[in-house]
Amino acid sequence: MARVSQEHLDARRRQILDGAARCFARNGFHASSMQDVLREADLSAGAVYRYFRSKEELIAAIANEAFAGIRGAFEDAARTTPPPTPDVLLGRVLRRMLQEQVPGEDPQAFARLVVQVWTETLRDEQLATTLGEGYGGMRLAWAKLVDAYRANGLMAADVPADHVARTLIATAQGFIAQQALFGNVDVEVIEDGLRGLMSMSEPGAS
Repeated sequence: MARVSQEHLDARRRQILDGAARCFARNGFHASSMQDVLREADLSAGAVYRYFRSKEELIAAIANEAFAGIRGAFEDAARTTPPPTPDVLLGRVLRRMLQEQVPGEDPQAFARLVVQVWTETLRDEQLATTLGEGYGGMRLAWAKLVDAYRANGLMAADVPADHVARTLIATAQGFIAQQALFGNVDVEVIEDGLRGLMSMSEPGAS
């Protein structure tokens, strides 16, 4: 019997995750069964269960991928000289995530999926751990980016880097919540809003 290549295995796993993401984004976690995921991915039960034993494992894998993508974008930015400003970076990351995370669906689908993950962590301890680790990783990545800003003379050193990181993460979370609840929230809104706030100075400052 011919050995299955790693490329084939990776492609099959991708097919399953993309199908599950579309299914969950449209119908929600609890209204979606594994049978729904099988139909969406157009695969047999044996093919899917080889990679994921349960719906919970699928949810955790989707959450981990989202965090890895966001964290990677931040870490890449920290290695750029000078690093992109927060408005540019957040816009770049949000735009990519909204467009790529749920193939074949509208940008609002990813936002709905993220909000569902947040809600699910209130009842699923394993997923809560995954979310906590992802959040911690993003805080570290943003803190490194703050260090890069300071090294390039773009940011003062009088506020702890972690405070800046948590504020910027909250901005991204707020945008995702607005997109999920109301839709039609352009990424340009966040970019322009941040740019406006960054332009402020204290009265009388030179």
